[in-house]
Amino acid sequence: MSMNEAGGAPSLGSRRDWPDDFPVTGAWREGDDPGSRHFLELQRPLALEGGDVLDEVTVAYETWGALNARGDNAILICHALTGDAHVTGGGGGTYTPEGWWSRIVGPGAAIDTDRYFVVCANVLGGCQGTTGPASINPRSGRPYGSGFPQVTNRDIVRSQACLADELGVEQWFSVIGGSMGGMAVLEWAAMYPDRVRSIAPIATTLAASPQQIAWSAVGRLAIANDQWFNGGDYYDQQHGPANGLAVAREIALIHYRSDQEWVERFGREPLDRLDRFDPWGRFQVEAYLDHHGKKFPYRFDANSYLILNRAMDLHDIGRGRGGPAKALARFTGPGITVSVTSDFLYPAHQQAELAALLSQGGRSCSYHMIDSVFGHDGFLVEHDKLAPLLDEFFAKVRVETA
Repeated sequence: MSMNEAGGAPSLGSRRDWPDDFPVTGAWREGDDPGSRHFLELQRPLALEGGDVLDEVTVAYETWGALNARGDNAILICHALTGDAHVTGGGGGTYTPEGWWSRIVGPGAAIDTDRYFVVCANVLGGCQGTTGPASINPRSGRPYGSGFPQVTNRDIVRSQACLADELGVEQWFSVIGGSMGGMAVLEWAAMYPDRVRSIAPIATTLAASPQQIAWSAVGRLAIANDQWFNGGDYYDQQHGPANGLAVAREIALIHYRSDQEWVERFGREPLDRLDRFDPWGRFQVEAYLDHHGKKFPYRFDANSYLILNRAMDLHDIGRGRGGPAKALARFTGPGITVSVTSDFLYPAHQQAELAALLSQGGRSCSYHMIDSVFGHDGFLVEHDKLAPLLDEFFAKVRVETA
């Protein structure tokens, strides 16, 4: 039975062949298969930048390789908005079963798990094992829902620093990440400069731009206006705001990719008959968006999307620090940043500005451009172009900081 037949407001099934049985949330919850996850329970409350305090915090993470006797071979990978800790190695991730960067990370790969001890943690506020809105609030015994506080990238990095302490990592050989992950990389350099030997912020920015904030805002509105959102307290309902979450995902995919890719891949080819000007007849590009929209609610949580998406909007490395140059002045290690030619969401000038800032005062930050039609997602897709750049960078770091 569809929502229309049940008497609810019209669902997107009225114009899209979407399931009626979307889950209330795609969050990992206690009792679910942990896969390759490990869990760290913080031993003290976590104070947040906004003034709130989380009494209990769990950090879900995965590791590959081993920390060497000197403790100087650890690499932290920071995932993007809808990623998770499952970077590589099978074991059943929620992003992709083989891992979302499996051709970058692994034995003999650019991030070589035979050489490095590699760590990735699901971010604070996320939905794949780390404490977030779908987690149980110890004060109420119910999911946080609307009561979960807004977190920032600085809060995320503080939780990752607690994980580093637990793992015995005094200094990361490198901290790496793209997009939202790149924001966390920069926060590591600003907050813990002595604990970071090198950084690789990819396809990211010193501060969220008005255009980035605007794209994010409409995606969040799609969720907030879903009939089942209920102000964020939907976990005990029959339905969650899955339709709104799916639309938010489709909106995001439009600016994650590029016009050139859409033209080359789909053109104006129809999927449905359009000869009668059916208002809901689809072009092939619409079918592609719908395919990914359908998948997303099974692996993500709407509240986490709102929290983390807003954390990206709030990103400004210079906020409260006298500007970006002062914020990063204490970090003296080498860096690398990479742009994608067709990325109009995080355009190349943002990474060029970042590289110029990190090259001041005798520091070293190399800047590279990947030629790709895959837009912002190029850093996730163009493994063969990104891997050699990282491999070369790590070799230089080993020599320069030996």
